[in-house]
Amino acid sequence: MTSSPAPAAPDPAAPGDGKAKAARRRAPAGAAVLREDVTEAIRTAVFAELAAVGYGRMSIEGVARRAGVGKTAVYRRWRSKLHLVLDLVSAVAVQGLPAPDTGTLEGDLRLLYEVSSRALRHPVAGQILPDLQAEAARNPEIREALDKALREGQHSVASGIVQAAVARGELGGAVDEDLALDLISGPLYWRSVVMRTPLPKGYLDRLTAATAAGLRAMAPAQEN
Repeated sequence: MTSSPAPAAPDPAAPGDGKAKAARRRAPAGAAVLREDVTEAIRTAVFAELAAVGYGRMSIEGVARRAGVGKTAVYRRWRSKLHLVLDLVSAVAVQGLPAPDTGTLEGDLRLLYEVSSRALRHPVAGQILPDLQAEAARNPEIREALDKALREGQHSVASGIVQAAVARGELGGAVDEDLALDLISGPLYWRSVVMRTPLPKGYLDRLTAATAAGLRAMAPAQEN
């Protein structure tokens, strides 16, 4: 019985096949290391490491151990721990907070305070932010990135709340948005991160009412 001929090996000169082989050869050896799930594992490890030991004692080796990767995987993404932390802090500014849309100024403020207070009560945030603030006093790059994260992360949300209130006629149009941001974001941050004291019962309701009153005093609605 004559056996069937074995399948012919691909002709290296065949159209398209050589391109496929070249593409396989050109695939960078580190491509698998740069998978997004590995990157996310490193980012998560950085937050945990910052909370555990602080920026001063944080090391690339410690981050890599916590992420379950080799330190080369970290260095392929960031060339130093400074750039790693700057990247993560800057990402906070991009992500920001969800913009409330309850239909009223008080409702938007109350929802923002509820979400923000939960985030600021998280033990990781409670440990990392004060540590980075202390480091920012010594490192201008960290100070710039932290200022950007804190201000820009809140600015779009606060601006959205104010603009929505203006559109509904709850506030007048001449609003100093920088002052409004300070008024909206400052008290809760001061209480939760700087003073680090628990929020008493009803505090968020009273803060909402006081902030809304302050915004209306800044930009009273126009009488029809």
